[in-house]
Amino acid sequence: MGNRFSCKTKTSSNNNGSKSSRRFGRSQRKLPSDEELLHMQALSLAIQHHQSSQRFEGSMSRRIGSTTSRRRSNPVSDPPLTTPKQSPEFLENIETKKIVLIHGEGFGAWCWYKTIALLEESGLIPTALDLTGSGIDLKDTNNVTTLEEYSKPLLDYLQNLPEDDKVILVGHSSGGACVSYALEHFQQKISKAVFLCGTMVSDGQKPFDVFAEQLGSAEQFMKESNFLIHGNGKDNPATGFMFEKQQMRGLYFNQSPGKDIALAMVSMRPIPLGPIMQSLSLSKEKYGKGRRFYIQTLEDHALSPDIQEKLVRENPPEGVFKIKGSDHCPFFSKPQSLHKILLEIAQIA
Repeated sequence: MGNRFSCKTKTSSNNNGSKSSRRFGRSQRKLPSDEELLHMQALSLAIQHHQSSQRFEGSMSRRIGSTTSRRRSNPVSDPPLTTPKQSPEFLENIETKKIVLIHGEGFGAWCWYKTIALLEESGLIPTALDLTGSGIDLKDTNNVTTLEEYSKPLLDYLQNLPEDDKVILVGHSSGGACVSYALEHFQQKISKAVFLCGTMVSDGQKPFDVFAEQLGSAEQFMKESNFLIHGNGKDNPATGFMFEKQQMRGLYFNQSPGKDIALAMVSMRPIPLGPIMQSLSLSKEKYGKGRRFYIQTLEDHALSPDIQEKLVRENPPEGVFKIKGSDHCPFFSKPQSLHKILLEIAQIA
């Protein structure tokens, strides 16, 4: 099911192979044998994780005092792959061992395979969810029109948590909007919210607004983009979009290993437009009381470091961490560094 990640408020670098999820609504061309094998391994991994993702193990334990999460100015480099494991005993006294991983646009639970394994080896309990119309979820992305519907697997998960249970949420890219939406509606069940190069929007903003510098304004994108999908016919508004493979490589995977890129190319699905074009309503009483942390990726071509810094300035989180040498997908390019940062955040009292 998973694999590993590691990261701190510093820099990191690490690559690993990848296996995961399944492809829907894509062309029927015959895959090369190696790619087909990778695809089947990915599908098997995703199904196994999907079947076990409903478990609710572990119990809450009392907090221990730990490092504070103030912003750090110096990013760190990824340690070698032989980084010693964190013993489960060391993590016994954290508030919650449950970490819920929310993927970004076009991705699925499959993208966290390295992170899942690393977190499990450290004694934590990770769960990676497929958002509606993503990964192996069967919903047609053209029919996903609201952020609430897109976030439903996460909202259902939080709704079904035992009353006094809490989780740490990690949202990648536009998955950050789902985390913000969850904070507004289930703040009492979220110990900490982590935005991984994510759309940490302010009240009244659309998730798409964060990418406007890269993609143009929402209005311009809807009129001029070559990547739009009209699931209800050309005469009706666009329902989604998907970048060409070469563009995805440059935007998302400029530092990622080739095997992980191959996995993504056969696993990514179209992105529903409705959820990212919806303005979020976030209140000080609910969202404002959540504990938020931001992880910046310093070689990111999809969401530049300058834009990430702007998000942090405009909507300050409790702590800011940085991964040096990471593209927009640190779970592929710098898994060890990402893992270290997640461990550190989990232990902040």
